[in-house]
Amino acid sequence: MADRKTKYVFITGGVVSSLGKGIASASLGLLLKKRGLSVNILKLDPYLNVDPGTMNPFQHGEVYVLDDGSETDLDLGHYERFVNQSMCSDNNVTSGQIYQAIITRERRGDYLGATVQVIPHVTEEIKKSIKKLATLNGHVDVIISEIGGTVGDIESLPFMEAIRQMGLENDDHDTVFIHLTLVPYIEAAGELKTKPTQHSVKSLREIGIQPQILLCRTAKTLEESIRKKIGLFCSVPSRNVIEAIDASTIYEVPLLFEQHEFSDLVLEKLDIQAPKPDMTEWEDLVSVIKGPSRRIKIAICGKYVFLKDAYKSIIEAFTHAGAENDARVDLVWVSSEDIKHGGAAKFIGDVDGLLIPGGFGERGVEGKIESIRYIRENKIPFLGICLGMHCATIEYARNVCGLEDAHSYEFYRDLKHPVIHLMADQENITELGGTMRLGAYPAIIEKDSFAYKAYGETEVSERHRHRYEFNNEYREMLTKDGLKLVGMSPDSKLVEIIEAPDHPWYVAVQFHPELKSRPTRAHPLFRDFVAAAVKYNKQKSEENEIKAKNPVG
Repeated sequence: MADRKTKYVFITGGVVSSLGKGIASASLGLLLKKRGLSVNILKLDPYLNVDPGTMNPFQHGEVYVLDDGSETDLDLGHYERFVNQSMCSDNNVTSGQIYQAIITRERRGDYLGATVQVIPHVTEEIKKSIKKLATLNGHVDVIISEIGGTVGDIESLPFMEAIRQMGLENDDHDTVFIHLTLVPYIEAAGELKTKPTQHSVKSLREIGIQPQILLCRTAKTLEESIRKKIGLFCSVPSRNVIEAIDASTIYEVPLLFEQHEFSDLVLEKLDIQAPKPDMTEWEDLVSVIKGPSRRIKIAICGKYVFLKDAYKSIIEAFTHAGAENDARVDLVWVSSEDIKHGGAAKFIGDVDGLLIPGGFGERGVEGKIESIRYIRENKIPFLGICLGMHCATIEYARNVCGLEDAHSYEFYRDLKHPVIHLMADQENITELGGTMRLGAYPAIIEKDSFAYKAYGETEVSERHRHRYEFNNEYREMLTKDGLKLVGMSPDSKLVEIIEAPDHPWYVAVQFHPELKSRPTRAHPLFRDFVAAAVKYNKQKSEENEIKAKNPVG
């Protein structure tokens, strides 16, 4: 297939946001890859921020960090997980990046005095970003481009114009336009309504794009009569109106799409012959996710617990780890502020494990520290990530080493015991965007550790996103009282992994393991953390049974 020219698939959205364009793009990528094609996926984001690195998680959700250190949209996590390949900075393009590149060239005089305009300069820059992926890592058969936002957004118009132009510039079988829309069910009327889809496609056609395939997000099955009606009013064959019904797990979406011959339709439009996909492994995964043999409860204690998208990769990593352990992981979302005011026992007393995720800012830190103390003292499995490791270090320093004033330099500058300190290469940085320790870095792991048992190797590579680190001046003091520093950077300057002594499973890491977990290959630390929680749950159940059979008094 190496002699075939690259084909392009464009996925737009309409009616409302958050319909799942990222999942649809990732699902199509998976199906095409399972058919033997080489695939790459691109997210085109219309916002003017250069990247989401400085954006509030309440507005944007999780910042997904890649191996090369790029801070990207959370949809790139879906791309990586579904197609099982690492992305790079070129897989996420924002309006901010496009305009930044154009203005830089204009200031250099590259345009030779010409008036710089949206058409052709902005649209050409967008097209160049899309086409760049065609030869980034050798030949690519199909590039799937997801356009953020919804049809009708002012900020997305340059992207819509760019892909319209690409449709005209390429042969008929070189591009496919797919539109994801909503077919709402009106409870009072007892009917599915097609009008929002009709208007959305009308808006798309007004800017010169006729979608060839419609993905209709719905909570109810689309009868043939509904599909024919949508097809008639949207100038699309009814066969090309695909039901995108709500699924119990996102990993079922590719299987549902394939039932409706979605990838067949796309390949017909692209004039590509390819064998049917073997989805056996994916079917087995979904079967375990939907019907596990056991259930456990793991608490996530943080400050963004009311916005689950801030922890999207962590949620998915637990799904993967649960599947490998044949267990459903019920996540208990606990506000660290509640722990601070109500006590740890009240909120996490009955869980089988605790995870403290990454984050920034002092709010809620004391609640996280208190919850870690409860977990450590009660021998409940624990995983700390980034800020979670910082909190674990502070907790150990205070409650085991007797350093009552121990804290992080991130929150307070005048500290007697700053056990967490600013990294040396971060001291003179004034700009916030893209300046942290970002991307994949190696770590060396000691063999006598939970981490080594999980990874099965002494050197690993993990993704980072932080400015603060374990203060090396306190290494001797904390290790003398039992804290284990089991993972280090190759030069031994950065503490990467800590573990507590005399505990069934207690690991805290400076990096973000959730970013490298995959549906059919759970991250080793999440896999073993869930395994420890399953074991703890079983022991707890057995003890409760014994108590029930032998009541005291």
